[in-house]
Amino acid sequence: MTPVAPHDSTLLALDVGNTRLKWALYDAPLPGARLLAHGVQFLENIETLAEGDWRQLRAPRWVLGSIVAGAGVRHRVEEQLEQWDAPPQWVVPRAQEAGVVNGYDHPARLGSDRWVAMIGARQRLLARGQRRPCIVVMVGTAVTVEALDADGHFLGGIILPGHGIMLRALESGTAGLHVPTGDVRPFPTNTSDALTSGGTFAIAGAVQRMWDNLRAHCQQDPVCLMTGGAGWKMAPYMTVPFELVEGLIFDGLLTIARERFGMAAAATAATMPAHARPAG
Repeated sequence: MTPVAPHDSTLLALDVGNTRLKWALYDAPLPGARLLAHGVQFLENIETLAEGDWRQLRAPRWVLGSIVAGAGVRHRVEEQLEQWDAPPQWVVPRAQEAGVVNGYDHPARLGSDRWVAMIGARQRLLARGQRRPCIVVMVGTAVTVEALDADGHFLGGIILPGHGIMLRALESGTAGLHVPTGDVRPFPTNTSDALTSGGTFAIAGAVQRMWDNLRAHCQQDPVCLMTGGAGWKMAPYMTVPFELVEGLIFDGLLTIARERFGMAAAATAATMPAHARPAG
């Protein structure tokens, strides 16, 4: 496949999770850039991207991604990206980046999705003039709950199973629990509802505990931002004030891209006709 030359200052952002690959093409590597195209693909269908979703896509100048899947998945994604002359950069958490200080014992061992989502959350709050502590909740295959203070210091976070993992663990470890998915009830009276309610309450309780911890530490009510493919399932049952935000990882990738590629993008824009320059 012959690589296609990149176009001006476009950025292809990739969020590769445990189940799906989400992508978004922006007209510039900075927060607030115009979204040109986006999509999602299950990991088992990665090989269809180059000749499918990405076939007519405007060639990006830069590719920046977060990936939590293994090296095999990363290699398959990189093969699909070979049609463009834009080698991908994969985010590896650093000690400090884009206004967030990494408090993990070993910063590089923090999941890149967690790091990028925190950077996105911090950017979102600062953009609207809020300098407050923040809880960042991602609800997907796994659930993560992170704590950031008002100065952007990542204090720590927790990881717990998502709904599906909880249910499968109980089914595999306990006889007689192969039952249909139930509903969330205040007082479940059947096994299906008991399982579904138990998982939901476990996640909501974990968020509440971290919110309480951060409030006590900072002496200020935190903002809670929740994202992830299963976030909508949790929304009716949360016990703390929260905002359901789509694309928090993409917010973070755009913020990181501004630091990594911003100067080059500005130089490119300066040489372009005014009518062709990216908005923002």
